[in-house]
Formats: sequence, structure tokens, C-alpha cells
Amino acid sequence: MTPPTTLPVTCVEVVEARRITPRTARITFEAEALADSVGTAPDQQLKLCFPRPGQAVPELPAPAEDPMSWYRAYLAIPEPRRPLMRSFTLRHRRPGTRLIEVDFVLHEGAGPASAWALRAAPGQRLGMVGPSALYAPPVPFAAAAAAADWVLLAGDESALPAIATLVGALPREARALAFVEVADVRERQPLDGPPGLTVRWLHRDGAPEGVALTAALTAAELPPGRPYAWLAGEAGAVRALRRHLVTERGVAKEAVEFSGYWRHRLTQDDAPTAEDLADARELQERAAGRS
Repeated sequence: MTPPTTLPVTCVEVVEARRITPRTARITFEAEALADSVGTAPDQQLKLCFPRPGQAVPELPAPAEDPMSWYRAYLAIPEPRRPLMRSFTLRHRRPGTRLIEVDFVLHEGAGPASAWALRAAPGQRLGMVGPSALYAPPVPFAAAAAAADWVLLAGDESALPAIATLVGALPREARALAFVEVADVRERQPLDGPPGLTVRWLHRDGAPEGVALTAALTAAELPPGRPYAWLAGEAGAVRALRRHLVTERGVAKEAVEFSGYWRHRLTQDDAPTAEDLADARELQERAAGRS
């Protein structure tokens, strides 16, 4: 099958905004246009585009056949008018509708996305880029999980929407272990998965992000057999966990899917670090080797 070449770009309008935990807002949007495939697979990534001060809606280029052409047109918008773009995971699509749900982590010292979510109200509009099969994993999660003896999932609250969709996609007979770091006990969320799913909730309780997650996983007694690991969250913690699994646990590099969603003291507007670039190169090389 020939992969799609057009990057989906549309507007979304807030239908509902509510707190599902003290630090997490779930925003329901209605999209002007939405492909039938959106919401049919776990861990679907999208980008939301936030208007600049004084704008009611963000200024975005029209969809283009070539995604890079669209992105160049986006960068060509003068910075004072160029929307701020942030990455999210689709939490849920309501069947038979163009309604989607996206979870926002409400940080202290809120960045543009968190600050917007704190004030989100019905009728407000954002731009949305994706989800797109252009950026789907070369090996779907279900296939990778089925090829392993058990599944390991680890991340902080930024990865919780993806983890929720991933455990929901596991077959009933699957064995899975999830390590989830959140601020405190009030930030736990229901995770519906197969009977063989074990969830270990880790509470920071004021400690720096990633410390509890890294300590718990490196000290854990893991199940026997060949795992498939999925890691996401703060980039430094993800690198430490991946290094531990590969070098100290003997897990094959190809059996570890990883993504640094955010970086301490840096935003998505800041330039990538040397480590970020190295991670991106490895992911590209792995994708090319699988195609």
C-alpha cells in the first residue's frame, strides 16, 4: 500500500473542557475535517497550533502534498504571527463523530499549551496537524507486542495518554508491566487493559521529574522472557531507562521504542541538543531498516 503524502491540517473547536485530575485537563474538540482512520490505532500523535496574542484563530498554511513544503510555509510566517506548535497524543475519538479528546498536563510556570488549557472554553479554536499515517511506527504496536513474551511501558504523566491507549490495544492474553510516574496520588488515572496488566504508580511528591521512574525501573525484578519496551516522557529519563534496559538487562535495541516528549528547562521552540539529534538519527535509521 502506498503511504499517504498529504499532511492533514484542519481547525478544531473546543466543545468541552474539564479537569480529570487536579493537574490534568481533558479538552474535547470538534474537528472541521477528520479522516476515518483517526482514533483506530493507539498512540496517534498530533500537533496543536495555538494562536498568538490578539489572534482569534491561528494563521496556518493550507494543506500541501509534500509535508516538508507545508512546514517550510509554516516557518515562513513572520514569528509574531506564527502559531506556537506543541505535540500531543490523541486520547480518544468518540465513535461516529468528529469529536476528539486531548489531555493537557497543567505545569507550574505554565508554558503556552498549559496556559491555554487553564483558560480553555467552548468556542475557542486551534489548528491541528495530523494525526497522520506518515508518522506511524514502521512496526505497529500490536505486532511488536505480539512478537514478545511480555510488554514493558514506562513514562511520566506526559506519556499517560499514550500508555492508556496502548494498554487498551493489548490482546486479552498479553502480559504487561507499566511504570507510571505522576506528581502525587491524586494524579492517578484508570488504565483499562488485559488481566495480565500490572501498573506501578510512582509519586514524585516534590522530587524532580524522572527520579522516581528511573529508580523504580532500574531496581525492579522484571518478568522472564523477551520483552518489548515502550518508553516516553522527559528526554533525559527516557535515555537513562533505555541505556539501562540495553546495557544492564540485555534487551535488544530493536525491542525498545522510545521518545523524549519534553526536556528540562527547554521547550519545543528551543534547538535540539546533540543527544536529541543522536536519538532522531537512530530512530530514522531503524525506520529505514524496517521499510
